[in-house]
Amino acid sequence: MGTYLDLYFVGRNLYEFPLRPFPDIFPINVAFTLFVLPLFTGLFLFLMNKMRKWGRAFFILFVSLIMPVVEKASELWGVFKHSNGWNHGYSFFGYYLFLILIWGIFKRSKEK
Repeated sequence: MGTYLDLYFVGRNLYEFPLRPFPDIFPINVAFTLFVLPLFTGLFLFLMNKMRKWGRAFFILFVSLIMPVVEKASELWGVFKHSNGWNHGYSFFGYYLFLILIWGIFKRSKEK
């Protein structure tokens, strides 16, 4: 899902990845897609599994709130660049929905 959103937003020129592996082949950062996002998701699910209901709710909110800050830092490091039309509130809501969806799928898969 994250890869498709990256492809969509890069295609709409809302953001880009100036430093990325294989820039002539991929418009997105495949290292992020193949390594960072799966590790982040695995760590997120591991930690969520250890928490109670309210802890999980606050954790999702906290992670969603810090992601725009992480994006701003990534821009300073030169690995991420947003267009002037980008609102970092999009990142908050995007990660918030993504994390809820990932947790919901994980939780349902454990019930079966």
